Amino acid sequence: MTRVKILRIICIPLFVVLSFSAVYAQGTGVAFGTIRQDTNLPVEVTSDDLSVDQATGTAIFTGNVVIGQGEMRLSAARVLVIYRAEQQGIARLEATGGVTLVSGPDAAESDRADYNIDEGTIVMTGSVLLAQGPSALSADKMTVRLSDGTARMSGRVKTILQTGPEN
Repeated sequence: MTRVKILRIICIPLFVVLSFSAVYAQGTGVAFGTIRQDTNLPVEVTSDDLSVDQATGTAIFTGNVVIGQGEMRLSAARVLVIYRAEQQGIARLEATGGVTLVSGPDAAESDRADYNIDEGTIVMTGSVLLAQGPSALSADKMTVRLSDGTARMSGRVKTILQTGPEN
């Protein structure tokens, strides 16, 4: 075996192990989606059922819920909409039950997603899986900042790094 081939056999797996350990041990930042999301755009919601509670300023959408805002789509089994005081727009959305968030080519799944419209953040929790092309990351929590299209994954972050074809 040549010296280069021996170094490749030793160094590439070592790099993968060290990189994987660093990602696994702490939170990591990743890009999410292809564009910045304008949180001032209208929010469109479709579902099978809707229940509104005027006293609490909430609405509950259930059954095949799909939410769109600009290029972003969120789907779930149930979404609780919390309105601002005096019905001055939506303050937060709380999605549960098989949540999927899609922005551009990126897609994430989780048990729950909380969208704070004023802060422009979506926090996904519970078995988070982020798919970006051939790569995938999993974690306990992912926080997406819509203003710049970035995400931070934390809590048992795990990924598989592709090293490319062997020459």
